[in-house]
Amino acid sequence: MDFNHVKWIGSGVTGGAPHFRAEFQLSALSPAVLLISGVGFYELYLNGRRVGDQVLDPIVTVYDRRVRFVRHDVTEYLKPGLNTVGVILGTGWFNCPAKDVWNFDHATWLDKCKFALKLYIGGELRLTTSARSWLCTASGPITFDSLRNGEYYDARLELPGWCENGFDASGWESPLELAPPGGILEEQTSPPCKVMRRIEPVTLTKLPDGAIIADFGVNLTGWCRIRVRGRAGQAVELRYGERLFADGHVDKEHIGKFVLSGENQFDRYILKGGGAEEWAPRFTFHGFQYCQIDTDAELEAVTAEFVYTSFAQIGSVESSAAEFNQLLQATGETYRGNFVGIPSDCPHREKNGWTGDTQLACETGLCCFDAATSLEQWLDTLADCQRPSGQLPGIAPTSGWGYNWGSGPAWDAALFVIPETIYLYTGRRRAFETHFGAMLRYLDYAFDRATDDLVCFGLGDWNHVDPARMAPAELTDSFYLYCCTRLAAKFARRLNRPVAAELEARAARVRDAVNRRYYNGDGSYAHDEMTSLGGALFHGVAPETERAVIAARLDRIVREHRYIPDFGILGSKAVPRALADAGYVETAYRMFTQPEYPGWIHWLRQGATTLWGNWHGEASRNHIMFGDVAAWSFRYLGGLAPDEDAPGFSKVTLRPNPVPQLEFFNMCHETPRGRIEVRWTNRDGEFRVDAKAPEGVECKLELPEK
Repeated sequence: MDFNHVKWIGSGVTGGAPHFRAEFQLSALSPAVLLISGVGFYELYLNGRRVGDQVLDPIVTVYDRRVRFVRHDVTEYLKPGLNTVGVILGTGWFNCPAKDVWNFDHATWLDKCKFALKLYIGGELRLTTSARSWLCTASGPITFDSLRNGEYYDARLELPGWCENGFDASGWESPLELAPPGGILEEQTSPPCKVMRRIEPVTLTKLPDGAIIADFGVNLTGWCRIRVRGRAGQAVELRYGERLFADGHVDKEHIGKFVLSGENQFDRYILKGGGAEEWAPRFTFHGFQYCQIDTDAELEAVTAEFVYTSFAQIGSVESSAAEFNQLLQATGETYRGNFVGIPSDCPHREKNGWTGDTQLACETGLCCFDAATSLEQWLDTLADCQRPSGQLPGIAPTSGWGYNWGSGPAWDAALFVIPETIYLYTGRRRAFETHFGAMLRYLDYAFDRATDDLVCFGLGDWNHVDPARMAPAELTDSFYLYCCTRLAAKFARRLNRPVAAELEARAARVRDAVNRRYYNGDGSYAHDEMTSLGGALFHGVAPETERAVIAARLDRIVREHRYIPDFGILGSKAVPRALADAGYVETAYRMFTQPEYPGWIHWLRQGATTLWGNWHGEASRNHIMFGDVAAWSFRYLGGLAPDEDAPGFSKVTLRPNPVPQLEFFNMCHETPRGRIEVRWTNRDGEFRVDAKAPEGVECKLELPEK
C-alpha cells in the first residue's frame, strides 16, 4: 500500500470550507486501510461517521518540501454494498486568509485547499482521488475558517446526510485536479492532535451589556463547545483571551497585534432554529482562559475543549511544597498547550514553532511526555527551512520570515540540542543521523560569521527583566556555538565520520576565544551577570580548574540578590543547572521558589496557571521558554540523570538531592525499558530514599555527602 502517484483534487468554487463525496460498491468486507493527506486540515467521514478522533490533521510542514499523509484503519466503517466517503477541508497553515507579520498569507506553498486519498480493501486499491469519481461543493455551513482569526459557521447551510448513501448531490460539481503541494509525501508518525480534556467554567458572569464571560480557571489551548437554543438567524459570537479589561470584557489587544486582517481569536455561530444546537469549531484553535459570548439566543452550556498533541504522559514529580507543585503543574500545562502538532511559543498571539523556546524546553518535554516522535518530525520541518548557505530561521515552519531576526546560535541550537536530548532519553539515533549534514552546513555558516572564533547574531538572553544588565550577546551566542560544535563532534564520533577531530578542534577554538575575551579571573565572566557565569559552567566553556571558584561566585551573587532571577530565558536554564551541578541545589531551588518579582512563584501569585513569556506578564501568559524547571526537578531533586554512554537508560545512576525546604519528593519516569521511581523523605535530619529501576537494568544509587 503506497501513497505515490496520487492525484490531488480541490474545489474550483470560492466560498467556505469545501465538502467532497464519493461512492463505491463493496461486495464483501475485508481489512481496509485509507491513506489521506488534506492541506491545510481535513476531516474524513465514511458512511456518515467521522473517522477517528484526531483534529487539526495533518500536522503542518513546509508543504513545498514535505507533505505528510495519515493512515487510517477503516474496516469497521465499511459495509457490503454502497459506501460513501466524505472529506471536508480547512485552510490551516496552507492557505492562510489572514494577513500577519510573519507573511504566511504569502507563503511559497499558498494555493487552494486540496487533498489526496487512496483506499485499499483487501490489499487492493479500490478508490482514489480524481475529478471523475468525486463531487464537491463550497456551499456548506463553514463559511470561513482561519488559523489565526477563527471560524464562522452558519447552521442554516448544513447539508444533512452529505456523507451518507442516497444523498442528493445533483447540485454539486466535479472537483478540479490540482498540482500537488510540491513536497515529498511522507507518512505522519507523530501522535495526532486531539481533544484531550474538557473543562467546565468555574464562573459564568453576565455583564451589563449582556455579554457572558466564561472563566475556565486555567489557561488552555483549543476552543469552546456551546449548546444554544433560539431562532434561525440568531448569532453567537465567541471572543477568546487570557486577560480581562477592567470592565470585565475579554482583552485581546496584547495577543492580536500581529494579525493584520480580521479579528483575532473570534468564532461565530449562526443558529438554524428548532431546538437545542451544539457546535464547536473544526479548523482553528485559540489560547485562552476566558471566553466572551455575545448573543441574544439562550446559552444552555459552554465547555472548553483542551487540544494538544496526544502524546502520553510518561513522567511526574510531586513534593511537599504546594506552590512548587503548582509551578510544576503550570509547566506541564504550558508544554501541552504549546504542542498543537508542533512545539510553539504561544497558542494565541503567534502559534509559531520558535526554535529557541523548543530547545530550551525539550528536556522538560521528554521527562514528562512521550514526545520524541513529535519532536523528530518537527526537526524535519526545521531542516526543510534551512537555506543552502546553512542559515536557519527562528521559526519552523516559516514562509520566509525569521532568518535575519529572531534566530541566532541559541535558537539555532535546536537542530543540535534536541537530537542529543532525544538520544539520551530514548536511545533513538534518527534525529542526528538524518540531520548531520544540515548541522555541518549550519556550522560552516556560523563560523563564516565569526570574528576571532566569536559570534554575535542572535537575540541573546531574551526577556531579561532589565536589558541593561543582560549578559553580552556575543558571549551567550558563542556559548551556544561551542555547544553546537561540541555536539556535532559527538554525533560524528557515533557515526564514525572523519570530521569529528576537526569539529573538536573548532569547539576548542571557540572555548579558548570566549575565555580570552570574557574571563576576568577569580571566577568572574564579563560583568558578573548570572547568565555569564552560569552559561560558562553549563556549556562547559569554563576551564576545569576554575569551575569551583566560578560556581562559588555565582552562588554568592545569587544569594546576595536574594535568590531573585537576574536573567532572561537563556539564564533560566543555565543558571539553576550550573548551580546544581556544582552542589548548590538549594540555591537553585530557592531561585525557583522565592515569591518576589521577578520570579516563577510571583507569576502564580498573580493567578497564573501557565508560564508567562516575560517576567512582567504584559505580553503572552502561556509561554514555555522559562519551562526548564520541570526537567531540573527530575534531574537534580529526583536524581534522574541520563548518560550518553547508556542512552535510553540502559544503565541508570540515580543522584537525588534533598533540600531543607522539602520534607518529601517523589518522581517517576517511564523509560523505554520500564519505570524508574525515586521517593525520598528528609525529616528530622534523616534523608531516606526508595528507588526502583526496570527489571534487568543495572542501577546505581549515589547519595549526597552529608
